Amino acid sequence: MIPKRILGNSGLEVSALGLGCMGLSFGYGPATDKKEAVQLIRAAYEGDITFFDTAECYGPFTNEELLGEALAPFRDKVVIATKFGFEDGDSKKGLDSSPERIKAVAEASLKRLKTDYIDLFYQHRVDPNIPIEEVAGTIKDLISEGKIRHWGLSEAGVETIRKAHSVQPVAALQSEYSLFYREPEKQVIPTLEELGIGFVPFSPLGKGFLTGAISETTKFDPSDFRNTVPRFSEENRKANQALVDLLKDIAAAKEATPAQIALAWLLARKPWIVPIPGTTKLNRLRENIGAVNVQLSDDELNDIEKALENIEIVGARYPTQLQDRVGK
Repeated sequence: MIPKRILGNSGLEVSALGLGCMGLSFGYGPATDKKEAVQLIRAAYEGDITFFDTAECYGPFTNEELLGEALAPFRDKVVIATKFGFEDGDSKKGLDSSPERIKAVAEASLKRLKTDYIDLFYQHRVDPNIPIEEVAGTIKDLISEGKIRHWGLSEAGVETIRKAHSVQPVAALQSEYSLFYREPEKQVIPTLEELGIGFVPFSPLGKGFLTGAISETTKFDPSDFRNTVPRFSEENRKANQALVDLLKDIAAAKEATPAQIALAWLLARKPWIVPIPGTTKLNRLRENIGAVNVQLSDDELNDIEKALENIEIVGARYPTQLQDRVGK
């Protein structure tokens, strides 16, 4: 059984591990065959995952449609998170969190997801042209209309989180966080704790790097966005291998896998942290679910912390144009 967690003070209860669905349609090479993708999503549900993450821009649009079809038989038993914030739903275009756009996205997402409510509606990236208070006010209206139940922010900075939360309580922040990227520990996590906001780390396995399945010689599909990520250059992968080696050592001692150790570490950080690893493979899905049974003791967590002090992660996590959209 996967235990349940509640995202901050929102009362939104989800499985302690969610499923990030982006990679089934977008970002990591060709889209997964639809029948296989539906099978994977339903296998996640059968494995006790009740929290599924998508966005209009994954595809664009095809990922929401996939989720709508896959989850239709048990819609009332799952929590669906989707996102707004890009012009025409295209992440290659500019940002657009105008009230009209937010409302239009909500209507379109409801149709694609085959549902009459969205459990968690995230602003995908902070739009510097629209005051966050205005965004929060629009969300408040959608909540009062019953179209969405909770809202969240993604990759937002502390000041934005505070302003947004003061207008309409934020249920969750979704940002990158893992043993491969620990920046949120400085300011973001303390702020979330203070305000009672849940944290949903995406890329909890470092975009696959922490599984141990990627080495300096790995070749990615030409359409895989990791080709543009500085941290994934050949020399940086070689330099960062030390972290994977550490995970492999711990995993061997615990009779687990490196991915399970990476997820167990995140689950041990705070009781309101819910990672959403993505995968296209059933065996990886089952491996990820197995992480909830891996308990790291305080001593083991301290040992990991000490070992990490000697490991320097090299390479930026985003190319410049994407980095410019985060932490606002």
